[in-house]
Amino acid sequence: MLLHQQFEATAKRRTDTVGLVAGDRRLTFGEIWQRATCLAATIRRCGVQRGDRVIIFLPNSPEMAIAVYATLQVGAIFSPLSPQTKAGKLAYIFQDCAPTCLITDARLAAVWRTALNGADSLRTVIVSGLLDSNPGSLSFIRFDDATREGDALHDHPQTIDQDLASIIYTSGSTGDPKGVMLTHLNMVSAANSISTYLGLREDDVIFCALPLSFDYGLYQILMAFKVGARVVLEPSFAFPVKALEIMERERATVFPGVPTMFSMLMALGNLSQFPLVHLRMITNTAAALPEQHIKEIRSLFPQARLFSMYGLTECKRVTYLPPDQLDTRPTSVGRCMPNEEVYLVDERGTRLPPGSVGELVVRGSHVMRGYWGKPHETAKRLRPGPYPGERVLHTGDLFRMDDEGYLYFVGRMDDIIKSRGEKVAPREVENVLCALPGTLEAAVVGVDDPVLGEAVKAYVVLKPGYVYSERDVVKFCLANLESFMAPKYVEFLRDLPKTTTGKIDKTALKHRRADT
Repeated sequence: MLLHQQFEATAKRRTDTVGLVAGDRRLTFGEIWQRATCLAATIRRCGVQRGDRVIIFLPNSPEMAIAVYATLQVGAIFSPLSPQTKAGKLAYIFQDCAPTCLITDARLAAVWRTALNGADSLRTVIVSGLLDSNPGSLSFIRFDDATREGDALHDHPQTIDQDLASIIYTSGSTGDPKGVMLTHLNMVSAANSISTYLGLREDDVIFCALPLSFDYGLYQILMAFKVGARVVLEPSFAFPVKALEIMERERATVFPGVPTMFSMLMALGNLSQFPLVHLRMITNTAAALPEQHIKEIRSLFPQARLFSMYGLTECKRVTYLPPDQLDTRPTSVGRCMPNEEVYLVDERGTRLPPGSVGELVVRGSHVMRGYWGKPHETAKRLRPGPYPGERVLHTGDLFRMDDEGYLYFVGRMDDIIKSRGEKVAPREVENVLCALPGTLEAAVVGVDDPVLGEAVKAYVVLKPGYVYSERDVVKFCLANLESFMAPKYVEFLRDLPKTTTGKIDKTALKHRRADT
């Protein structure tokens, strides 16, 4: 079954059931599929063919979900981009993947108009909302007109599961963004495995404030529309009290989040007003939760099962920790998910036994095809596997594996700090910092040091009412870590810089270090 066929089956089975809530809009599965089919017919008439790329540059909205399934129906490849994307990055992506169609929003016109210069491959722009003028010589169609009833796609291309379904761009924090190529098989396999171990049901109500341009957010739609569950979609988590009110009103049962979102909740003083009695599941990925934060989340929402998970865009998801293992292994991100194999290797690629620390390698049908137009970068990540002809994903992340196969994140290979001849994993120091009473967030980076080689520097955000000196923090770390791991420098910030996916932006912190 192809990715869009999973939703088609749900739309036929639960036609009149509300599948998507966005503000005061409530769309049934049948309405979403019908509008997607009409949009597919429109972009087909505009020349979009099997294998073409379609950029979806929209905020979280029903239009974005409709655009995804419309693109898939014509056999094209959708590439979702964050509405926070700047004109320079957008122009780079236009040049990189040569899209023939852009589906966007009038409120983002200042960005995409600028980026259109030099986008020679583009033929059609479909815009949600009202524009004050036509964008040049391109074919310009209003989204509402493109999804008008009565004009549906009937002749579907002969797409197979080896065809690309999506190109999802990495953040580009360490260089140019890379387009991760994902086939229908990759995405269907990931959606099947994740929805299985989570136990998603058609009576679930998933609250999603994650950006749909981020694979974690995107899969909330893909998995919900696969099983027939409802998604309550929010543009962002900028106003956590509002989010809680919506979750309470809509009787949300599933809350996918990232550490920064949970930190925002823990900073609120009125959480008792929102018991969220219907909430049965909380999931976390993007970054590992500190042990102290896990305790606080479980205390705040005792009725909900918490899944700690790990993944990366190149294969969507890798591991999950069953909630019944949280008390035994609170710092673990779990074991591999269904239909997957993982193992650790050393710097020479030799497979390591349990109890070792090494780079995580992933085998499975969810592993990407490669990076669009970047064979050299692809070869670094996809390397020969244990069986003839296969390629496996080298994640670039260091893990420790215990005797039962449970994994513990150590750090990005590029982030490991070498101080006094010893290797320091920032994650280990951050866990201790988060255990300091009053710590809301913490991040650790390495800074050049003429004596140590690299010194450990900590950035700390404190909850209101807490005050510490740099010496207080260092003393606490020395009491809980080996001396070479304790920070030499501590800087207190009001907040930490974040990427568009909610991760702490350590590249920005390193640039800050260079500027100060």
